[in-house]
Amino acid sequence: SGVMETKSDQALVGVQNYLERAARNLKPVAPIKFHISSRTDSGVHALCNAAHLDVHRAPGKPELSGKQLLHSLNSHLRPEPIRILSAQRVPSTFHARFSALSRTYVYRLVLGCAHHSQVPVFEKDLCWAPAGGPLNIPAMQEAAQFLLGTHDFSTFRSLNSDTPFQSPVRTILQVDIQPSSGFLSHHYEHRGLEFWEVEVRGRSFVYRQVRRMVGALVAVGQGKLAPHHIKQLLEVKDPLAFPPNAMAPASGLFLKSVEY
Repeated sequence: SGVMETKSDQALVGVQNYLERAARNLKPVAPIKFHISSRTDSGVHALCNAAHLDVHRAPGKPELSGKQLLHSLNSHLRPEPIRILSAQRVPSTFHARFSALSRTYVYRLVLGCAHHSQVPVFEKDLCWAPAGGPLNIPAMQEAAQFLLGTHDFSTFRSLNSDTPFQSPVRTILQVDIQPSSGFLSHHYEHRGLEFWEVEVRGRSFVYRQVRRMVGALVAVGQGKLAPHHIKQLLEVKDPLAFPPNAMAPASGLFLKSVEY
C-alpha cells in the first residue's frame, strides 16, 4: 500500500523506498532509481503495478537476466508484503509511466454494516462500508455512464501542487459496478453482507479522481445525488463544487493492472 516514495526524513516508508533499498544489493555502479507507472497514495493498495529501472553493472560483470533480477529483488524484499511478479528487458525508449496504454482500478464496497465496527476483521482497511443502509445500485450504474468518455474532470480532482501544471482532461474507458465477494465470506453469509466492486479503466487520472468518482456514485446510491447530477458536476469544472465529505476513503481502492 502506498507506492509513492517518501523523503529520507519522514518516518513513513513507501514501496518505492523498499524497492530501491533491495536494489542496492545488486551492487550497481550507479544508484538504481525505480520509475513507477502509478504512484498510489498512502492507504491505497496495488494488486499489480509496473516500474522500469536501469542497472549499470561493473566492467566485466555479466548483465542480469530478468529471472535473476526477479529472484534477487524478491529475496531482499522477503520481510515486506511486496513481491516482484515478473521482470524483462525493454527498449531504452520504454517508460513505465508514459508508455502505459491504460490503468485499471478496483474500488471495493461492503454493504449491510450498520457501523464500521461490523466490517469483517479480515477486510479491515481493504474496503469501504458506506453508512446509511443499502445502495441503489441501478441508479449508480446509470450515473456511471456520464463518466465515460473524454471530459474535463476538474470537479473530480483534489487540489495539490501539481494542479496548475496538469490538464484536467481525461478519458474514462470503463466504469463497471458488479457484485463481488469478501475474503472467506462464505463463512459469514448469515450476516447478510454484500460486496460490490467499482472497476474503472482509463489511460491516466488526475489526483484522487477515482476516489471522488466512487464517492459521487455512492452519494447517488444513497439518494443524496440524482444520476444526472454527475453530468452537472462534470460541466461545472470546479473542484470546490464537489460535495463535501463525499470522497471515498483510500482503504477501498486497489490498482488492479497497468496495460501496455
